Amino acid sequence: MERRDFSLFYSSPLGWLKLNSDEFSLKSIRFVDAVEDSGPLPVPGILDKALVQLCEYFDGKRFSFNLELDPEGTCFQKQVWELVQSVEFGKTKSYGNLAIELGSAKLSRAVGMANGKNPLPLIIPCHRIIGENGKLTGYSGGLERKKWLLLHEQKWSGKVLF
Repeated sequence: MERRDFSLFYSSPLGWLKLNSDEFSLKSIRFVDAVEDSGPLPVPGILDKALVQLCEYFDGKRFSFNLELDPEGTCFQKQVWELVQSVEFGKTKSYGNLAIELGSAKLSRAVGMANGKNPLPLIIPCHRIIGENGKLTGYSGGLERKKWLLLHEQKWSGKVLF
């Protein structure tokens, strides 16, 4: 059976997001400038569930996501993304710390590259990964969005993040 791809647009506090899935799993989220007309296609349950959870996150009512995910990436990228998912709401971790968790501080740059290829920002919270000195570095949606997300989580967690 061939899997179909679906998409849904969501107007978030950070701008438009395009959510992509198959029938069962969320595959990607991208920041986009405009909504594309995809016509009146049926929306699978996974996109409805993702939309609800994103709304709850932005409303300060959800601190982790519970969704079936199927991001496309290499084995190493998926290892990094799994570690990134373990960074709790209201906390941050450095690229170097993730590299050490993977077995070598020398992997710091590779961790940064994998983090930059994360196809599911917000859900795999790569915005919580910061530079060694607490500096905000790299984010596919731009540093202003990264800062907004960290301040949002700081507000709801009561913790100082950077």
